[in-house]
This record gives sequence, C-alpha cells and structure tokens, in this order.
Amino acid sequence: MSDASPGAADATDAADATDGDRSRPLRERVAGRLRGRLLTALAVVTSAVLVAAFYYPVGTVLIEAVVVDGVPTLAVFAEVFRDPFYFGEFARLFAGESPPAVARALASPDRRLGIVGFTAYQAALSTVASVALGLPAAYLLARFEFPGRRTLRSLTIVPFVLPSIMVAVGFVATFGTNGTLNAVLAAVGLPPVDLLFTLEAIVIAHAFYNAPLVARVTTAAWESVDASAVETARSLGAGPVRAFFDVVAPQVYPAVLTGAALTFVFTFGTFPIVLALGGFQLATVEVFVYRLVRDLSYAEAAALAIVELAISLGVLLAYLRYEARNTVSSRGVRPLPRKSLLPDAPTVREVLPRLGLAAYVGVAGFVFVAPIASMVLASVTGGDGAFTLDHYRFLLARQQTGAAFQVRPWPAIRNSLAFASAATLLALPMGVVVAVLTTRRFRGRKLVDAAAMAPLAVSGIIVGLGLLRGLVFGVEIAGWRFAATGAVAIVVAHAVAGYPFVVRTVAPGLEGLDRSLIESARALGASRARVIRDVELPLVWPGVVAGAAFAFAISIGEFTATVVLATGADAYTMPVAIERFIGRRLGPATAMGVVLLVVTGLSFVVIERLGGETRGL
Repeated sequence: MSDASPGAADATDAADATDGDRSRPLRERVAGRLRGRLLTALAVVTSAVLVAAFYYPVGTVLIEAVVVDGVPTLAVFAEVFRDPFYFGEFARLFAGESPPAVARALASPDRRLGIVGFTAYQAALSTVASVALGLPAAYLLARFEFPGRRTLRSLTIVPFVLPSIMVAVGFVATFGTNGTLNAVLAAVGLPPVDLLFTLEAIVIAHAFYNAPLVARVTTAAWESVDASAVETARSLGAGPVRAFFDVVAPQVYPAVLTGAALTFVFTFGTFPIVLALGGFQLATVEVFVYRLVRDLSYAEAAALAIVELAISLGVLLAYLRYEARNTVSSRGVRPLPRKSLLPDAPTVREVLPRLGLAAYVGVAGFVFVAPIASMVLASVTGGDGAFTLDHYRFLLARQQTGAAFQVRPWPAIRNSLAFASAATLLALPMGVVVAVLTTRRFRGRKLVDAAAMAPLAVSGIIVGLGLLRGLVFGVEIAGWRFAATGAVAIVVAHAVAGYPFVVRTVAPGLEGLDRSLIESARALGASRARVIRDVELPLVWPGVVAGAAFAFAISIGEFTATVVLATGADAYTMPVAIERFIGRRLGPATAMGVVLLVVTGLSFVVIERLGGETRGL
C-alpha cells in the first residue's frame, strides 16, 4: 500500500515512536521522533530557500512594474505597450487606433515589428530551424541500427549544458570575417560570406542548442510506437505511407510539438547568444531588459520582463491544452524494428532515404561540430593561420600583470569552480527533496511540481536583478539589515537554476522503484527518512550523481544571472571573462573558451564513470 502523503507518513512514524517501547531512554525517543519528521523538515527548509532565493527576489522585481514610488499604477505598462520601439505597429492598436488601420500598416513593406515582434520572429525562425534539423536525427536514431547509436543518442544531451557564451565564441570563430567558413570557401575559390551579427547566425546558433532537444523527445516517442499496430494497418491494406500517417505520425506529433513549444520559449528568452552574435542592433526582449537594468531603469525592465514571461507562459499553456485534447495512449510492448544503415537491396526505395540521411549528417556535422572545432583551432592559430600559443600566453600575462579592475584568468577559473561546487552542494539536497515529494501521491502534488519547476520559466536576468536588489543590497527585517556578497548571491542563483535538473534526473528513478521494497522496509519498522536513505537513494544513486553533474555543469556555464551579480572583479566567472575578452580580442576569448570546455567536459566524465544510465534528462 503506497503512502497517502509525506505528512501522513510522518504522522505514522511519529505514532510508531510514541506507541512503541516507552521504556526507551528519552534521547532515543526524541531521536526517533525527529527522524520521523525529517522529510517534513527538509521540505520546509527547501521551501524557505526557494522563497528567499527565488520567489521573493523575483516578486520584488515584478512588483516594481506596478508599484512606482509606493503608488500602485499601470502607467509603466501603458507606456511600454504604446511605444512603437517595443511593439512596432501593434503599439498603434494599444494607443487607440482602429484594427483595420493597424492591419494595413502590418501589411505594408515598411512595417515595424518592434523589440517584442522581432523577438517572436526570430524565435519562430529558430523553432522552424530546430525542428527541421532535429526531426531527421530522430528518424535516424529511432529507425536505424548502427555502431555508436546509443552513444550518439546520449550526446544529444550535451548542448543542454554547454555554456552558451562558449558556443557563441565558437560561432564567431566559425562565421567571422577570418573564420573557418570563409577559410574553407577561399580554399575552394568561392567568395567570402559575412554571417556574423546577422539573424542567420542567431538562428543557426539556436538550432545548435534546440535541435537535439527536438530529436531527443521525438526519438523517445518514435521508439514507443507499437509495431503490432503498424502491422495491423498494413494487413488491412494500408501502404507504408498510409500506415505512417495513420498510426505512427499521431503518436509522434505531440513530441514534435513539445520540442517546438520548448524551443520557442527558450529562444524567445534568449540572451547570451544574441548578445554575442547580434549585439544591440539585433536585440531581443531579454537583451533589452539587461540594457535597462544597466541603465537603472528597473520599472521599465520589470514591465518588459512581465510581457516576456506572459508570452512564454501563454505558448506553454496553449501547448498543454492541445496535449490534453489530443493525447494518444501508446501501450506498445514491441517497438518498431530498426533497419540497418546498409540497404538490403540497391533499390530506389532503400537507397534514397539513406542518401538523404548522408546529406543530413554532413549539414548537422557542420552545425554541431564546426563551432566547437573552430574555437579550439582559433585558440592555437594566429592571424596568418600559423600554429601559436600566444593566446594562452596572453592569459598567463594578464594573470601576472593585469590591473585589479581587469578580468584575470585564474580568479575567473577559481570562482567558477568554487561557485559550481557550492551551488551543487545546495542544489543537490533541494532537488532530491523535491523529487521525493513530487513522486508521492498526495493532494496538490502537481501544484508543488509546477511551483518547484518555476525557475525554468523565469528570466535569469530577473532572478539576478532580484537577488542584487535584495540579497546584495540588503533586506531589513525586524530592525535588522541582512546582506550578502555578490559571490553568495551568484551561488544562490546557480543553485536555483540547477536544482530543477536534479529533480528531473532523480524523479523518474523514484517513480519506477518497486513499491514492495519500500513497503517491506516500512513494515520492519524503518522510518520514512531511513527508507529514503537506505533503500530509495541507493537504488537511484546514478540519477543523483547525474543530477549533481548537471547542476555543476550548469553553474560552470551560467552567464545570464552572473553578469548581473558579478559587480566586482572578485566575482567574475569564466563565462563573464569570455564575454569581456570577446568584445576586445577573439584569440584570448577562444583560449578561455577551451578552458571552459575542458572543465565542462570533466563534469560529464562524472556522469559516465559514476552516474551510469538514468531515465531522466
């Protein structure tokens, strides 16, 4: 019999401690009661940390959009909505013009999209590119068997934790004037192209990150299709194409839409990629929120952030409603058989798809491998293309002779490692506690899960700003003023960003545990906390280690909140150092990017060596 709720389990443990052997010493009875309430205590502590480190800071920032000088007002929103700079032609609609007039303006060649319109436009293009690049990968992984398939599927998780600023450096090294792409074009006698600081570069970079997401969720859906359903359709006279559209496609579409919806949300809130590859001339909402924060226009930044959040949540809500209405139940026990990459017979039907996949592998290889390879190559070559270690020597010289106000490599490396270690130590217990709570059956479980996952949907700029104005500037409570350094705020921000990934790697393992093991331990007198410690956590230990590695890697590469909170040189991290270098000299930025790549890669060695396979992310 499963637990009704964490609270009920704790109450049962407390009752057992009370009704048990009353002759036990007082210390043992008190210890038994504390163990019985340990899960509740940990849940309370985790909730307090989330309130202090996330909900309160974010709430204070968002309130500034509606409370100006202590007076509630919607004037800031009205100003933002009526400003063509933000909403383009739609601002005329908010200003009171007729819808037909606005529609004519939108249809004209010289229409204005505004910051919000451009953000949505580039997010839509990025979504299309990500789906177009991810679907063939899902087809390859789900329908074909070849050496290294499982490894390739595992690698689809890597872009989730690759630091975005490092990838941006790789794209600069690839698409810059003297980049790898132009070097290849010159070698074959073709004219150079200039993709840097263009919308195309931003869309390709977004596809680098999000196409693997589309491929991953779609592959899982494709592999869950029951082969017997397809065979039944074929036996009833349906051809291969008809069987695909009638049986397979309805079970794959929701996964594709999941990837598309998440891609749109992620790219709508993009920041480091656009800042590095587009600058302020191609600014998105998130980039402009950052600029407003730097200009101390907090009310306007908060209003714009609320608009961004409303649009992102609106897209997710629309998808969730679609999913609820179009859910397809797949109870397949026998997946579709995979085919060999080598055709059984040299027929057009067998050879043509494989030729298409070969062309796709070439394009995907360029998109996914070229930026990282170009960054490594640029770090060891000079302007004439000759091999050199001058960029690494520059980092060493900057470390020895750099001024106090300049970014030096070793403090950035040291800070990144220290912040990531501290953030992991904070995120890991938080994530495990939330995973335990959200895998128990009790009223309001989905609400708890949604509230715990909220950090994934909120702008890192807003989290950083809230912590800056609250935790760093100080909060007065009961006449006492509490303040923390920027370093502490960075650790907190990184832990908030990383713990949802711990939840997502641990929770699936807890959901799949054999409940009889837990019930047996409880029947033998073990408390709820002891069952978690001695039975459940050892069984899901690979997921715990994987969650720790994810939290560490995400902290190492986090840039959005860090750039707001790193107010002094003592709080700079490697991503912030890369952003400072890339604005002046590409070579040192690529060298620092390689250092960051090595450190991030080591975190995945932990996953492979200690974590094993997990059923979460």
